[in-house]
Amino acid sequence: MEENKAKKSHEIDVIGIARQILKEKKLLLKFLIIFLVIGVIVALNKPKTYTSEVILAPEMSAGGLGMSSSLADMASTFGFDIGGKSSMDAIYPEIYPEVFASTTFIMELTDVPVRTTSDNTLKTFEQHLKLDTKVPFWNYPLIWIGQLLAPRPSEGPANGNASTYLSKAEDELCNAIRGSISCEVSSKTSLISIKVKDQDPLAATILADTIHRRLQKYITAYRTQKARNDVEYYQKLLDENEEQYKEALLKYASYTDSHSNTQMATYQTKGEKLENEVQISLAAYNQVAAQLQTANAKVQECTPAFTVIQPASIPYKASSTPRSLIVVFFLLLGIVADGIWIFYIRDFLKQRKK
Repeated sequence: MEENKAKKSHEIDVIGIARQILKEKKLLLKFLIIFLVIGVIVALNKPKTYTSEVILAPEMSAGGLGMSSSLADMASTFGFDIGGKSSMDAIYPEIYPEVFASTTFIMELTDVPVRTTSDNTLKTFEQHLKLDTKVPFWNYPLIWIGQLLAPRPSEGPANGNASTYLSKAEDELCNAIRGSISCEVSSKTSLISIKVKDQDPLAATILADTIHRRLQKYITAYRTQKARNDVEYYQKLLDENEEQYKEALLKYASYTDSHSNTQMATYQTKGEKLENEVQISLAAYNQVAAQLQTANAKVQECTPAFTVIQPASIPYKASSTPRSLIVVFFLLLGIVADGIWIFYIRDFLKQRKK
């Protein structure tokens, strides 16, 4: 019985609190009007944001190789190498968000040309953020304080790499872009979801489409880098072998023309030697040409395929919190403030006066 009484004493009498608040209806009405006005001001000054989304399905290069990989692992324990092991790709979908949020990737987005629904003029995304972005009035004091406390701009570090140095304005720009874009990878389906938030729906759509294309280009360039290096190497080697073959063929043709009527064994032996050099150069040329063809095929094989499940489309409905919910939230906040005034602040002030 004593434990039940203790529990009841610690329970909050919600019904009693509500009755006490409703007894003073005029006071409640004052709080509701004050917070209603604040809520309407906040709702009208809070800019709307729109979200454009692109969903991609990446190529699963390791699919279907589980059995062969297992057999290769078992054979390797006995000292045999039967091949079939699938090399793990250094850039897999799980680290796409890290690539997506890197400073290098984000800084390249500042020059993306965009348009807005209100202004069809082409401008860079950086100009759009500086000229078209609306800031709520309650952010201005923080902006002014930040400008007053900001250090003076400098030309850069005295001993440092200028290519990796970002000024304060560039760093703030990077953070602004980083906060408006996101990349998520589903652990179950491996689908890549790219989202861009912006105050203008058309600008968000253009940037989302550009980002997904640049992400594909970045991943493709990385995965085909070695194969493209092989293509460049074999192309250079093929050019050198072609020159050697032409030179050997020219020497052989010149020698044959000048000694066509000669029957001496010495001249015939030298002619055969030059002919063999031509054949060797031709064989080397054909071998490198085959390797070049294989390297070109490898580039195509390493190029990842991305299937666009949902392309970027213009969102006509804002993704930010509706203004009506903001007003309702402030009305509830007014009720809470009224209760705090009745049960805590007012009694405290009365006791202090006494």
